[in-house]
Amino acid sequence: MQIQEKPPAGTPFEWIGGEEKIKALVERFYDLMEIEEGYAALRAAHGSHLARARQNLFWFLCGWMGGPQHYIERFGHPKLRLRHMPFSIGVLERDQWLACMDQAMGETGVDDPLRARLKESFFQTADWMRNSPG
Repeated sequence: MQIQEKPPAGTPFEWIGGEEKIKALVERFYDLMEIEEGYAALRAAHGSHLARARQNLFWFLCGWMGGPQHYIERFGHPKLRLRHMPFSIGVLERDQWLACMDQAMGETGVDDPLRARLKESFFQTADWMRNSPG
């Protein structure tokens, strides 16, 4: 029987280090999307400006990880799949999003056990967001 490591904090929001750490993660994620050729399809799906996407992901992740509900306070229920329907999201975009986020988590020092936990959750959400077979 495998023993689960107990998280050092009550929520992923606390474990990651709060808003400051989530902000750093989101900034690195979008910076990587802009500079890494391996994320070209993902970057193309975001249009010419990333400021709004950066802010919305920050607000969303704060609440999704158990912290302040900034996104919901501003926009109501996230309705992720509905809000992303205008964008073609296939396996390529899903995989690039996941790889970019994993790289950002690594580069911003997210603890390995939390990083593994988030990778699983991010995969489930990203896979559910697919609306294109490609």
